[in-house]
Amino acid sequence: MIPRSFFLTKGVGKHKEHLASFELALRDAGIQQCNLVTVSSIIPPGCKLIPRERGVQMLHAGEITFVVLARNSTDEPHRLIASSIGIAIPVEEQQYGYLSEHHSFGQTEETAGDYCEDLAATMLATTMGFEFDPATAWDERKQLFKSSGLVIKTANVTQSAIGDKDGLWTSVVAAVVFLSETAVPPSVTQQSTGSSGI
Repeated sequence: MIPRSFFLTKGVGKHKEHLASFELALRDAGIQQCNLVTVSSIIPPGCKLIPRERGVQMLHAGEITFVVLARNSTDEPHRLIASSIGIAIPVEEQQYGYLSEHHSFGQTEETAGDYCEDLAATMLATTMGFEFDPATAWDERKQLFKSSGLVIKTANVTQSAIGDKDGLWTSVVAAVVFLSETAVPPSVTQQSTGSSGI
C-alpha cells in the first residue's frame, strides 16, 4: 500500500459551530467527501506531485483517504491563525522525501509557510548527512540545500485566516493527499460502466 502520487490543497471555513467550520474548510479544500486518515510525514520514493484539480477528480465519495493534515481553529475575533505543510523532495528518486506540519497563531501565511518548508528541508537534509548551522536564515539555507544537490524541490501549502469579527469559529486546513496507483477519476469509471451496458 504505497501511494504513487499526491496533491496539495488548503481551505478555510467559518461557522457558529466548531465542527461545522472544520467541515467547511474541508469543503473549500475539496476533500470533504472522503474518510480522512492522518498519517506521518514521509513522501514515498518516486511518488509524484500532481495538480490539485486532477487529484480532487480522482477521489471517490466515502473512500478511505490518507492525508498529512495541519489544522487550526479560533473563535477569538481578529486572531490570526495558520496551518501549513512543508514539502522536501530529493533528487534521487529512490530516496524518500519529507513533509512537515505546522499550525500557529499570529504568523502570516508567508512566515508560517517558510517555517514549515524549512522544517521539511532540514529533516530531509539531515537524513542525508548534510551539515548546516540551524541558526542560519532559511533563505540562506535554501540556497545551500539547492547548491548541495541533495534537495530537488522544496515548497509549502499554507492557509491563513483572521478570526471572524463576530466570534464565529474560523478553521483553516492545509493537506497533502495521497493517491494509490490504481486511482481512476469517478467520471472515467462511470463512462466505462455505461459503455458496457450495465
